[in-house]
Amino acid sequence: MIASSTSGANQQREIYSNGFAGRLPIVPIDSNKLEELAAAKMSIQAKAYILGGAGFESTIRENRSAFEKYKIVPRMLRNVAERDTSIELFGKMFPSPFLLSPIGVLEMVHKEADVAVGKAASSMGIPYIFSNQASRPMEEVAAAMGDSPRWFQLYWSKSQELVASFVQRAEKCGCSAIVVTLDTTMLGWRTRDLDMAYLPFMEGRGIAQYTSDPVFQRLMDEPIPKAQQKLTYQLLSGLITMTRNYPGNGFFSKLKSGRPVKAVQKFVSIYSNPALTWGDLKFLRQHTKLPILLKGILHPDDARHAIDHGIDGIVISNHGGRQVDGSISTFEALPRIAEAVAGRIPILLDSGVRGGADAFKAIALGATAVCLGRPYVYGLTLAGEAGVAEVLRNFLADFDLTMGLAGCKNISEIARESLL
Repeated sequence: MIASSTSGANQQREIYSNGFAGRLPIVPIDSNKLEELAAAKMSIQAKAYILGGAGFESTIRENRSAFEKYKIVPRMLRNVAERDTSIELFGKMFPSPFLLSPIGVLEMVHKEADVAVGKAASSMGIPYIFSNQASRPMEEVAAAMGDSPRWFQLYWSKSQELVASFVQRAEKCGCSAIVVTLDTTMLGWRTRDLDMAYLPFMEGRGIAQYTSDPVFQRLMDEPIPKAQQKLTYQLLSGLITMTRNYPGNGFFSKLKSGRPVKAVQKFVSIYSNPALTWGDLKFLRQHTKLPILLKGILHPDDARHAIDHGIDGIVISNHGGRQVDGSISTFEALPRIAEAVAGRIPILLDSGVRGGADAFKAIALGATAVCLGRPYVYGLTLAGEAGVAEVLRNFLADFDLTMGLAGCKNISEIARESLL
């Protein structure tokens, strides 16, 4: 599927035509208004978890401001009437240089969660990177997407057997790449969540990949040290929520089994592994033939190490500013990493992308593609599947028009010379 050469103009025309008939867009076009309206609809816990970042949230701000340091220099009279926004990644053609970043616990903003996102991505031909911390099992989302492209994000847990199981399941449900998130071997100091002393995983949210996994189910039977806590109303409420979120029917039978509590306890104990080293990557290669990308790369030496270890691609990411306060922005890191990689493997970029111009600048500085994160969650919050699809259409239209107005008729013409 290749994007229409006039997708931007078509989207504009549809918006204006609908407006003439008295129908406004279902989600705001302006990214700031989109975030504002979505935040107003979220619970205070969801707002903190989705919008929040580490520390003083300076990394979130820097992710945005970094894009302003370069300016697009449009060129004229280049016949851009026919435009092609398609790219090739790992031998497959995609209609645009956009993918959807993995974002967990989407049930906090919409009951259809990952399934709604998967359907919207499928309708646009945009690859969806399934979250390791999803609210729905990968198999369920894959079934809703048909043959549309999807990848799988892997958080490397303390159980190698569970890592292998996740990867094998991803292959079986049609994922065509594995994206290993490296920057979250520990949770960052996320002040908004900490102020409320709230973590959704403690309620059994966002652990559907685990509770649907046969290896994890077996691991749940292993002894876990029990923490003694005084019974409070909040603790009882959390236990009820935890039980409801656990898969299966019959609230009291689930509660009596103790499985919901065991699931959360086991998840917390093995969630991620801060002891990982470059040498561990060979284990993953032994268990999958799919392309492997490393997500969280910000230093050119780490990009070189990735290539030396046979990695197929990298994602320049700082986890949307949620891990290290005061971190370098992804866009700032891009030029040096692109120079180090020198075209040997694909470079994807996420964190802070809020419009077509951002994507254009990233590609001009060496990115192969960009990943969208929070904006599609805002669309999900406001209007479910339709809201996600509308956000994606707007991004595609904005990028297509930016590319054409800058004097480029395809991705290969977007170069360093396009920026000042």
